[in-house]
Amino acid sequence: MNKKHIKIIEDYSNIKGRSLWVDARRRLFQNKAAVISLFLIFLIAFLSFFGPFFLKYSFSDTDWNSIYYPPSLNNGHFLGTDGNGRDLLVRILYGGRLSLTIGILATLVSVFIGVIYGTIAGYFGGKLDIFMMRVVEILYAMPYLIFVILLMVVFGRNIYFLFIAIGAVEWLTMARIVRGQTISLKEKEFIETSKALGQSNFMIIWKHIIPNLAGPIVVYITLMVPSVIILESFLSFLGLGVQEPLTSWGVLISEGSREMETAWWLLIFPGIFMTITLASLNFIGDGLRDAIDPKEY
Repeated sequence: MNKKHIKIIEDYSNIKGRSLWVDARRRLFQNKAAVISLFLIFLIAFLSFFGPFFLKYSFSDTDWNSIYYPPSLNNGHFLGTDGNGRDLLVRILYGGRLSLTIGILATLVSVFIGVIYGTIAGYFGGKLDIFMMRVVEILYAMPYLIFVILLMVVFGRNIYFLFIAIGAVEWLTMARIVRGQTISLKEKEFIETSKALGQSNFMIIWKHIIPNLAGPIVVYITLMVPSVIILESFLSFLGLGVQEPLTSWGVLISEGSREMETAWWLLIFPGIFMTITLASLNFIGDGLRDAIDPKEY
C-alpha cells in the first residue's frame, strides 16, 4: 500500500467520523461574510456590556458645558453629546445592551411558545391540529404591531413586559415551521420504533422530535432577533417602548431624528451601530441556513 492509498484511507476515516454539526460548523466558517458578521456581533455585544465600565461618563451623567457638543477627542466626548450634555457613546453602548437583551429574550420567548405549540399540533394532528392552526391563522390576520401596542397600553410600559409582549406575537411563524417539520419527522422509522418500545408521547417529543428541529430553530433565531430589535426600536420611536432614563437604539434614533438638522451625530452614530448589528445578524442567519441545510451541498 503506497502513501497515496494511505492518504485516501485517512481522509475517508476523518469524513466518516464527522457529525452533521461538525460539517455545518466547517461550512459556516468557510463563509467569509458570516465569519466577519460573527466577529462584529461579538465586538458590539462586548462593547455594549463591558465598554461603559472603561469610559469616563455614565449614561445619565450631564455635562452642562458640553450641550450639543460635536464629536471630538478633546474632552472625552468621542461621539459628541445630546441636548442634556450626556455622552452619546456611553448612551449608544447602554442602548445596545438593552436592544440586544430585548431582541434575544423576546426571541427566546417566541421560540419557546412556537416550538411547543407547533410540535403539539404537528405530532398529534387531526382535529387538534386543525383547531390550533385556525387559531394561528386568526392571529396572523391581526396587525401584530397594533396588537403589541394594545398590550403595552393595557398592561403598562414596563420594560420586562416588553419582552413578553413582543415574544407573544412573534411565535406564529415559528409554530408553523415547527409544525411542518414535526409532521415530516413523525413518519420516520425511529419515531415508529420509539412508539413500539412503549415510550410516551411526551418522551418522544422531548427526546426525538425537538432535538431534530435544532437546525431550523437555530437559523430562525438568528433571523428573528433583527426583526425583534426593529420592532422594539419602532415602539420606542413611538414612545411606547423603553422609557427614560433608560435608553435603546430606537430611543436614540427617535431623539436624533428630532435634532437631525442641528446635531446630525445624534442620528448618524446610533443608526450606524444598529445597521451593522442587523446586517451582521442577517448574514449569520444566511450562513447558518446554508451550512445546516444539506440540500445546499
